[in-house]
Amino acid sequence: MTGQDGISSSFVETVAGFTAGIVSTLCLHPLDLVKTRLQVDRSSSSRVGGSLRIVREIFQNEGGVTAFYRGLTPNLIGNSTSWALYFLCYSNIKTAMRTWRSSQKQELASSDYFLASGVAGMLTSCLTNPIWVIKTRMLSTGSRTPGAYASFTTGASQIYRSEGIPGFYRGLLPALFGVSHGALQFMAYEKLKLHRIKMTPALGSGDGHADSGQVQRRGLGNLDLFFISSLSKIFAGCVTYPYQVLRSRLQTYDAHLVYRGVRDVIMQMWAKEGVAGFYKGLGPNLFRVLPSTWATFLVYENTRSYLPDLISRA
Repeated sequence: MTGQDGISSSFVETVAGFTAGIVSTLCLHPLDLVKTRLQVDRSSSSRVGGSLRIVREIFQNEGGVTAFYRGLTPNLIGNSTSWALYFLCYSNIKTAMRTWRSSQKQELASSDYFLASGVAGMLTSCLTNPIWVIKTRMLSTGSRTPGAYASFTTGASQIYRSEGIPGFYRGLLPALFGVSHGALQFMAYEKLKLHRIKMTPALGSGDGHADSGQVQRRGLGNLDLFFISSLSKIFAGCVTYPYQVLRSRLQTYDAHLVYRGVRDVIMQMWAKEGVAGFYKGLGPNLFRVLPSTWATFLVYENTRSYLPDLISRA
């Protein structure tokens, strides 16, 4: 599909997603590290102040400020690649659905957004899971820990030698379940955008049948996108957070020695840590995901809006 400036919309979506992934990761990687440490912590119960304890331990024992950027490379590769693939797949699936709905003179329903986002998320998770395994292992251990991966490439080679190809797909099942998080978020995001557009008729296309993907970015201001992305993220996050803890537990170095699978993780966590165990790291996660969501969606929407003009003027 080609836009009005002769630029492929797939290219625009891919570049916008890639850029958004890089910006959000560079800004918020330290919080991601703290969240991962809390998620894989089996030695203590979830309690207020746990994040400060982790921050203090990292700073004092692992090399100061630079220690908070351990694992930045796989996180950059993972986030930029994931968002690029996700937005590319999501946009194309949504366009196909819109075409089919238009032939029946119907608008896209909430279920369409949920399905498009879910399929895009499953494809992206399957393709990028190896990156997340390496990233989780690097973030969950300090660089001075015996056996810790020194770099992204070192981690990849060690996993291949010791665990084979299956090692790169540890935690894939809960990750696929976690696709529901993105599906719920994008469903809410798209419907909230449409609701906001319809609240102000001047922002719409005028025919009453515009999909949010067809409305020009200038119709919604950055403040609108700020609140819409926040509400959609909070909604999805409150519903699906436990899967992130399960995925992190299954992707740690010794997961194959401690757990026999997803069911065993759930049973052990329930027995030893209770309900609170499934929400470990929720505090820093909420503190992290909202700024990450703002950075991702504001960069994505603005890049998608202005990239065609910048290219056409070049």
